Amino acid sequence: METQVSPFQRAASRGTAIVVGEVAAYALPTVVEPLAELFADIVNAGVSLGFVPPMSREQSTAYWRSLRAEMQTGARLLLTATVDGRLVGAGQLVLSPWPNSRHRAEVQKLFIAAACRGLGLGRRLLGALQEAALRRGRSLIHLNTRQGDSAEGFYKRLHYREGGTIPGWTLGPAGERYAHMTLFRDLRS
Repeated sequence: METQVSPFQRAASRGTAIVVGEVAAYALPTVVEPLAELFADIVNAGVSLGFVPPMSREQSTAYWRSLRAEMQTGARLLLTATVDGRLVGAGQLVLSPWPNSRHRAEVQKLFIAAACRGLGLGRRLLGALQEAALRRGRSLIHLNTRQGDSAEGFYKRLHYREGGTIPGWTLGPAGERYAHMTLFRDLRS
């Protein structure tokens, strides 16, 4: 049986340009369309990320445009991953604004295109989010993920620890309830 290799996997094996970087608020309009397309595809393939399938391109576009105000104030950072100039993933870091929590940040909506999974891009993107947090004085990172999904194992392999599980935290497309876990990592250790 022959293994199928995606164009991204071939490109990554050739040492092509893989770039992970922060998107400035003023540049958000330049990435909204590719983000909206990729995000809708991922949600429609069953990855929750706060939405349920079917997700329209318009819903996805509206979501990405809604981030601009928080990005302008610096309360939210958006990082993207590209392979040979093509957007293949993204992740966000939300900085807590409260005086008693200026040491923490939340990772949100971290995703990689299905064809690019297993290439280390998720690890690179999460690492860049963690570095961005540290540069802003944030050493405690937390996130939520659906219990039992592959994302749970991904985060745990990267030294995220379980903080707790809430049964029925999110709903699926048919109204089914899913437990979610809060995971955290102290970047000082």
